[in-house]
Amino acid sequence: MRIWLLASIVALVITACGDNTREYEQYTDFNERQWVVGEKPRFEFEIVNVQQKYNLYGNIRNTVSYPYARLFYTYSLQDSTGKEIEKNLMSEFLFDSKSGKPFGKSGLGDLYDHRFIMLKDFQFKNPGKYAVTFEQFMRMDTLQGISAVGLRVEKAEAQ
Repeated sequence: MRIWLLASIVALVITACGDNTREYEQYTDFNERQWVVGEKPRFEFEIVNVQQKYNLYGNIRNTVSYPYARLFYTYSLQDSTGKEIEKNLMSEFLFDSKSGKPFGKSGLGDLYDHRFIMLKDFQFKNPGKYAVTFEQFMRMDTLQGISAVGLRVEKAEAQ
């Protein structure tokens, strides 16, 4: 009886903590916590429900050794044929420009996680495979202090 009760409580906790809006989330980690200009992380995901609207986020993980307040990067969304659907330059603050205090969530020592909205309430026209490619746009070959870049695709809330 106790085992069944314990298993039920664990299952309830896991279900309650679940992220039911997330459709896809992956990261690419960079060696030595630096984003080299030639590294262009690409994330592939599948969309089945074209009636659903989605939010797409760029996830950035940086250290306190990142030397600037802002990060510039581009993202490109392609369909299954490779056709570019969207492309934008993003400009995001990782640190307060006056105080130098890091933004984002810190979970491990000097690492900070950020989630930046790229496309809000986006509706895909066709079901199928899609890809997002990221490229750092900081006018330098090696960008110190960026340890990972990721993509999150989630269901947008119903209006």
